[in-house]
Order: sequence, then C-alpha cells, then structure tokens
Amino acid sequence: MKVEDFSVADEQDAIHRPLISVVMPVRNGMPWMEHQLRALLAQDFLGDWELVVADNGSVDGTRRCADEWSERDARVRVIDASARRGAGAARNQGVQSALGLNLAFCDADDVVQPGWLSAMLAALADADLVAGVFDFSSLEGGPKSDPTPASTQQLGFLPFALGANLAVRRHAFDEVQGFCETLPAGEDVDLSWRLQLAGHSFAISTEALVAKREHVGSKATFDAAWAYGQCAAPLYVRYRAEGMRRKLLGAAKAWIWLVATSPGLVKPARRHQWVRTLGIRAGRVAGSVRHCAFFP
Repeated sequence: MKVEDFSVADEQDAIHRPLISVVMPVRNGMPWMEHQLRALLAQDFLGDWELVVADNGSVDGTRRCADEWSERDARVRVIDASARRGAGAARNQGVQSALGLNLAFCDADDVVQPGWLSAMLAALADADLVAGVFDFSSLEGGPKSDPTPASTQQLGFLPFALGANLAVRRHAFDEVQGFCETLPAGEDVDLSWRLQLAGHSFAISTEALVAKREHVGSKATFDAAWAYGQCAAPLYVRYRAEGMRRKLLGAAKAWIWLVATSPGLVKPARRHQWVRTLGIRAGRVAGSVRHCAFFP
C-alpha cells in the first residue's frame, strides 16, 4: 500500500485494533489450559491486547471451559478452528480471526511467566520475529532452570522460534502466508526460516519466559520426539538449496551415546533424556525413508 492510499478510515481502524493478539491453539487442553489462561490474564501489560483461543476440535470440555473464561473477561475470544486439523492450521485460523497489529503464540499446556507479553512487544520494536526462552523443569516440580532459547544449531541452518513462545509482526506473518499446514511437525521452524529468508529480522528475548510442560512417561516422550524428528527430512528437502546442512558427525555421536548409556536406564533421571534422544533419531530415520532424503 502506498502512503497516499492510506485513508482516514484505515488510520482510525488501526487506532482501534489491539496492539497485539495472543493466539493459543488447543485440542483437548484440560486441565492444563486453565493454568495458562490464568497466567495470560495476569500479565502486567497495560496496552490493548486480546487472546484468541483456537479450538482445534476438542472433545474433553476445553471449549466449554474457554467459553466460560471468555464470558468473564472481554479480552478472551474463542473460535472454532476445527475445519483443518493440526497446530499450524489452528494457529492460522486463529490469526484469521485476530485483530492485533502484532501476533504472539503460546501453547495451552505451558505457563507464560510474568512480564512475558511486555517483553515480546519490547523485542518486536527492533525485530520482525522474536523467539522467547523456556524453563524446562519448574512445571515438573523441579527448580527453575536457566532460561533456554529454542535450538539455534540442531538442524544445521538458521535460528528459529518455537510456536510455544513466538511473536511476529502481523505484516511479516501475512507476507509469508503464515504457518505451513502440510508439515507433520516443525511448522514453527519453517515459518522462522521463511521469514528470515524473506529479509525479516530475528531476535531472542531472554525476558519472554515460558515454563514448558514436558511429556510424562516414556511413550509420550518418545512419540513427541518421534514427531519432531520426522520433520527434519522434509525441512532438509525444502532448505538444502538455501544452505541447510546435515551434521553426520553429530548424528553418529548421538547413536553412540544411546548405545553406551543404555545400561543406565534403570535411573529415571537419565531415562527421560535417553528416550527423547532415541525418539528424535528414530524419527529422523523414518522421515528420511519417507521423504527419500537422508537426514539422520
């Protein structure tokens, strides 16, 4: 849009739009969703903002609970995002309903920490895409861990944000047409890379902290890691021409570590990391076969 084409009506519309919309996809989010809702609505941000809960076909009372929160707080809007399944699709449908000039994303089973929303907006003043940081232990009963950003090296390419703690300027999100809905996982990585390759700036905010809820039990841990591992090969197919590289030495070391440490699996503290690493590596092998692209 040219400057001279910007009408008074457009200007008034921009003034009345929320400064930021938080989009939270959810499918069967009980009981953890209420913890997240409580944390979001307790944010100290004084500007105009909204929360869009994008229900992706819940059958466990999530929609009823979200509607009750919406009735109590006008900042909360609940939409039916079940037309297309998947986290990326739910986020896109949430954005279609969102009014904000900026966008932030979080997950229903995590807990944003005090100051999260203010930190995201502060970081967006100097960047188009912002990745927050995570505390991976406190929700499981352990002490708070040091703030940890999303991996910047694991996939051998550009840094990325995770959909559980991500903010982006609305115009940039619209320019790249949002999240990819065909990837089984890694749609947040893909969005981060497409934005950066399109010339948009990336930053990490160490003040935008989210307490991440880890998967409980070996099967749930393995399944989540498997899904994440499978996204590596299709991402490699998309981005190898742009510079994404395989880390064969790192893959070999990971498999050697899995074999060498397997006798210690009787210790629960080690078992979680071992199962997660196995899931990622096995998922990468499966993804490599499925997409005919070797990314171990």
